[in-house]
Amino acid sequence: MSIFKSNLLLLLAAAIWGFAFVAQRVGMEHIGPFAFNGVRFALGSLSLVPLILYCDNKSQDVSRHWRNSLPAGLLAGLVLFLGASLQQIGLVYTTAGKAAFITCLYIVLVPIFGIFLKHQAGMSTWLGSLLAVAGLYFLSIKESFSIAYGDLLELTGALFWSFHILIIDHFSRKVDVLKLACLQCITCSLLSLGTAMLFETITAASLSQALIPILYGGICSVGIAYTLQIVGQKHAPPSHAAIILSMETVFAVLGGFLLLDERLGLQEIAGCGLMLTGMLLSQLQSLKPAASGKLIERES
Repeated sequence: MSIFKSNLLLLLAAAIWGFAFVAQRVGMEHIGPFAFNGVRFALGSLSLVPLILYCDNKSQDVSRHWRNSLPAGLLAGLVLFLGASLQQIGLVYTTAGKAAFITCLYIVLVPIFGIFLKHQAGMSTWLGSLLAVAGLYFLSIKESFSIAYGDLLELTGALFWSFHILIIDHFSRKVDVLKLACLQCITCSLLSLGTAMLFETITAASLSQALIPILYGGICSVGIAYTLQIVGQKHAPPSHAAIILSMETVFAVLGGFLLLDERLGLQEIAGCGLMLTGMLLSQLQSLKPAASGKLIERES
């Protein structure tokens, strides 16, 4: 697969995820965050089964592939559960657009965490980080110099999305990507449903009322988009992948505006602009080697 095709897959994943913020917020009007995630990740894993069965018919030693993918799937699923839970709960207290921008701070956090994995971080990364932090201040900090509760949850979740990017980067070339996607969805679903049974009330009526957001969140956002991410990251340079995936912020703001009538004030718009500039600037150094044909390390 060419880098161009990989980038297209990642852009499609970003678009699906951006509008998924709208679906997630609408679904929260009828069902709890853990139940919503539990059902949608279960649907996501089920949606992958036909494709996995089709591919297994063409491969040998299927059981070995499952065994090899299991540890990676469990680890990725655990981190996915933590990130998705914080994101979903945060959406109760903040808008879809703001949640998407704060979540996409992973594009700055990934290269910073990469330092501990002996990845290089240049001046553009640090300058981009400063701009992103300044943008976060304008977007989320109130007059009392406190960050809103929902925004704080999204910010904490961004840490786990960064870890998830690094985990997928590490394993996507070593194990079967479809089985990795399925196993991480199953793990996240079981953890979410188990938590929902302890802290939430799940009824057939609430599930039916949230059916459309759950179907979109499960089949499109989980089953399709997470698989597109894994397949795309297998062949795309990491900095390109991070930038393209961060475009979900644009689609989330667009979806919030069109479907939820969400509006941002001038200060919040300025914050979004600073964050987007910082996100893109943080990747400039890595884009230069990519343009010259050199191999660079990736990061989700």
